[in-house]
Amino acid sequence: MRTSPERRSALRPTAYERHAPPAAAVDAALAGSRPAVFWLEDARGPAYAPLTGTVTTDLAVVGGGYCGLWTAVLAKRRDPGRRVVVLEAGTVGWAASGRNGGFVEASITHGEENGRRRWPEEYDELERLGHDNLDALEADVRDLGLDCDFERTGVLSAAVETHQVPWIEGDAGFLDHDAVRAEIDSPLFLAGSWDRDGCALVHPARLAHELARVASELGVEVHEHTRVTGLDAPARGPVTLHTDRATVRADHVALATNVFPSLLRRTRLLTVPVYDYVLMTEPLTAEQRAAIGWEHRQGLGDLANQFHYSRLSADGRILWGGYDAVYHRGGRVRAAYEERPESFRRLASHFLAAFPQLEGIRFSHRWAGAIDTSTRFSAFHGLAMRGRVAYAAGFTGLGVGATRFAAEVMLDRLSGASTPRTRLEMVRRPPVPFPPEPLAAVGIDLTRWSLDRADHRQGRRNAWLRTLDAVGLGFDS
Repeated sequence: MRTSPERRSALRPTAYERHAPPAAAVDAALAGSRPAVFWLEDARGPAYAPLTGTVTTDLAVVGGGYCGLWTAVLAKRRDPGRRVVVLEAGTVGWAASGRNGGFVEASITHGEENGRRRWPEEYDELERLGHDNLDALEADVRDLGLDCDFERTGVLSAAVETHQVPWIEGDAGFLDHDAVRAEIDSPLFLAGSWDRDGCALVHPARLAHELARVASELGVEVHEHTRVTGLDAPARGPVTLHTDRATVRADHVALATNVFPSLLRRTRLLTVPVYDYVLMTEPLTAEQRAAIGWEHRQGLGDLANQFHYSRLSADGRILWGGYDAVYHRGGRVRAAYEERPESFRRLASHFLAAFPQLEGIRFSHRWAGAIDTSTRFSAFHGLAMRGRVAYAAGFTGLGVGATRFAAEVMLDRLSGASTPRTRLEMVRRPPVPFPPEPLAAVGIDLTRWSLDRADHRQGRRNAWLRTLDAVGLGFDS
């Protein structure tokens, strides 16, 4: 079918495409990069022995990432006498907790628009609880001595297309063209909005390792290379967790398995794994830093549907990630999916379009990780096995801060307490499940294609996206 001239003209290249660098510049930038996670190389923690034999405990936590480790730490702080065991299939923080951008957002709803659309009557309370959670996390970093490069520098959202500027003009932190380029000097930035208080930055892998350290010092028993393969719960009595070398009997269980298949069959269609890709530059020289500014070290993102996120590391590198969000049919999580040359080339091209003054810089690391996406694009919370098993997942790329909130929710619910957190509709109601394959792949691919199409049509959403919006499943970034 031929495309009409009018339809062709409606598809406008994005700013990153209009200002694309030569292919040779992209090749040179990627030439020395290694398939390795910078954060995990930069922060190596101690090893924790696998669990063997039979153990009886008050609380068993499955998962040694942020959500599981916060649950363990907060459980011991609530009740120092409680026996707590953490079971991690790999090593502490090796998956999403060690691979993310390190943005600790106050939002627990994936932004105001998403939150107000889904929970309009309680959004103000959700916003307050999210800011309280970020404040409490900052206090924990200080009081527990977590060495994780915590910086509460906020986040700057940049408009890179003219149609995006009106979206932020009314914001309290609005920056016009000159003001945004005075903060971070990119010729693509037309305006910006700087939320100075709603986001902090951390070294993600160090945060995970430090949480494990503190948990261990509080008496938590942390076990790596201990994959839980099954869960049994009789009508009464302890829940039994099975591994290949051990059996754990626990009064209560907290499941913090993130993107990996849940031990509860009922929740397996509530998340899908979507792969996100990241580049890290070599450390910038003094001249390169002067060329871009960025003196206030904010987190950075743009306002496209397929958005980029970026930040500075403590040693002066630039992390550049996002844009592609790739789902593989069947919802599998595999190491082979982490090496995707076309995504890394696209990221490198977009980086050099945003910062042409840095042409000649090289990327030292490239990596990817799977994000646990839910249909409401924020975490969900649940209780099973007659109140003995709690779970949380579906953080959709915004879990660095929200996992702490989820840990509080799981502990509240396992205790049987009614709290402002447990009374939230967001906590009480699950998301709409994804359909089974092949419908899941068809719907996800169509949504991704449609979001990309909207970015090429000055933000105009097609019939598919408008339908998702109408039934409460829409999302823009």
